[in-house]
Amino acid sequence: MLKRKIEVESRDLAKEKLSEAELDELIGKRDYKEFLNPRNELYRERKMKEKPPSRAEAIKLMAREPNLIRRPMVIKGGQIILGFDEEAYRKL
Repeated sequence: MLKRKIEVESRDLAKEKLSEAELDELIGKRDYKEFLNPRNELYRERKMKEKPPSRAEAIKLMAREPNLIRRPMVIKGGQIILGFDEEAYRKL
């Protein structure tokens, strides 16, 4: 990752899943589809790109299957960066 001296709080989503309430709060007014990981097997099996689930269903699925969440997820204040984006990290 970037060679910066920053304090980071990390959470292993496989061991400590995000709850539906946490996901709902994180997503907020953002497009929930951006949080879905297109590389995930369930995403591909259900053809979510062509037939995305409803917001509520997506949140339930992500809470149950954390690998369906696009990662890494970097949060600072109200800003969220999904996926690896070195330029966005620099700006943050």
